[in-house]
Amino acid sequence: MATQPLLINGEWRAARQPVGEFRAEDPTTGEPIGPAFPICGEADVEAALAAATAAAAALADTPPERIAAFLEAYAAAIEADAETLVALANAETALPKQPRLSAVELPRTTNQLRLAAKAVRSYAWTQPVIDTAANLRAHRAPLSKPVLVFGPNNFPFAFNAIAGSDFASAIAARNPVIAKAHPSHPATSERLAQLALTALQQAGLPPASVQMLYHFDHAIGARLAGDARLGAIGFTGSRAGGLALKAAADAAGIPAYMELSSVNPVFLLPGALAERGAALAQEFFASCTMGSGQFCTNPGVVIVPRDAAGDAFVEAATAHFAGAAPGVLFSRGVLDHLQHGVATLRSAGAALLAGGDAGAPGYRHAPTLLSVDASQFLSQPNALQTEAFGPVSLLVRADDVAQMVAVAAAFEGNLTGTLYTAADGSDDDAWSKVASALRSRVGRLIGNRMPTGVAVSPAMNHGGPYPSTSHPGFTAVGMPAAMQRFTALHCYDNVPEHQLPAELRDRNPGGVARCIDGVWCIDDIDLGAQRG
Repeated sequence: MATQPLLINGEWRAARQPVGEFRAEDPTTGEPIGPAFPICGEADVEAALAAATAAAAALADTPPERIAAFLEAYAAAIEADAETLVALANAETALPKQPRLSAVELPRTTNQLRLAAKAVRSYAWTQPVIDTAANLRAHRAPLSKPVLVFGPNNFPFAFNAIAGSDFASAIAARNPVIAKAHPSHPATSERLAQLALTALQQAGLPPASVQMLYHFDHAIGARLAGDARLGAIGFTGSRAGGLALKAAADAAGIPAYMELSSVNPVFLLPGALAERGAALAQEFFASCTMGSGQFCTNPGVVIVPRDAAGDAFVEAATAHFAGAAPGVLFSRGVLDHLQHGVATLRSAGAALLAGGDAGAPGYRHAPTLLSVDASQFLSQPNALQTEAFGPVSLLVRADDVAQMVAVAAAFEGNLTGTLYTAADGSDDDAWSKVASALRSRVGRLIGNRMPTGVAVSPAMNHGGPYPSTSHPGFTAVGMPAAMQRFTALHCYDNVPEHQLPAELRDRNPGGVARCIDGVWCIDDIDLGAQRG
């Protein structure tokens, strides 16, 4: 069977010396669907890397307006092709067309692209800093090397390797992108790449600025991740897969920005439960089972007081989970990983309250709720923080606020941590104690809201301490902050003014915000000032 072509150096061409092929699967049936796609061998990977390396310098020197024009044209093309894209993603992932794909994820994707374009035009991502006394000037600049982006299975648009946040961040910082599509939605990725190539040609960017490979094996992935020609890696996926790539990247000194795993602890403080326990049980259930629980910010561990209000919450939550139909998962691999996670939690002492079973046809799993005493959690914190990626959550029953604090202190790094408090202020002291223990263990601290939603905002931090990500100082969402991962800090020491990058010169015709002698402003530098 002929396989779909690859996007390499501005052309759609057949794979050279592929090592295999694959097809997408319908998660609702488990049956293969759509055309066959190639599993690349060394020849195609090398061709993409060589082309991207050759294009890096030209892209780094490309006027920002052309980068912004590409991003905006691409966003418009995605919107114009929304019906086709949504149908493809629905078939390959079983995510609902409405509201998830059409009304939520696709608009989020185009919004990200446009926010990246805005950041490009404003130069905000470059963060210019000028010390006039020492005649030192610095800013963030392109890596002038390719960025390798791995897309996840759970966001066919918003985190797709050829369209999502990592892609937008890397290309906006003027770096070529080699996109590694996820095998769970190859046809969706192919269609996005077709739109991207057209927008790229219209904007006049170098042909190898955007390339896409569908799949390659772990050995080739490790060799590519450790190739010194790469500038950085953006990865969203499993902890095991990400750490294998990171080891190869670390050995070659390549920055690897990875989202790996998170259980996102939620603390229900006593006053909040007494005030609105039934509503919180419904809110928790809805969050845990949204998208069949296949979110990196799913509430995987919920800490519940051992009192009458806590007992009522557990009873109500158990009823919600027990009465729910099995959710469809993305693939056999996701189902196997989920079952292994549930088995690990149970073997560490967690009791099954509801669910626990796989279903048919296709890849289905019942919404599953488990429970464990806080003392048991504290005796086996590693095993009881096992991520069960799907509609699964573990309740941890705590005797008092002091035990909640101990549980908070036992958590690994997470993307989010949530605390629910009473409206009358009765939980304020408990909040202070638990939040103090939790703050350094989460990237985003949330009040009175389940963690599932991630706003596309310059103030969003979608990151956190290891093992939620590979580096706590960066975010994968929010422009221009997300772009900083794919930049280099360039300093100019006593360089003649006319040879400086535009945003570091004395005059500031673009009105770029710059830090001049410790003050952020948009002013020109006094041309009469003495240079050191």
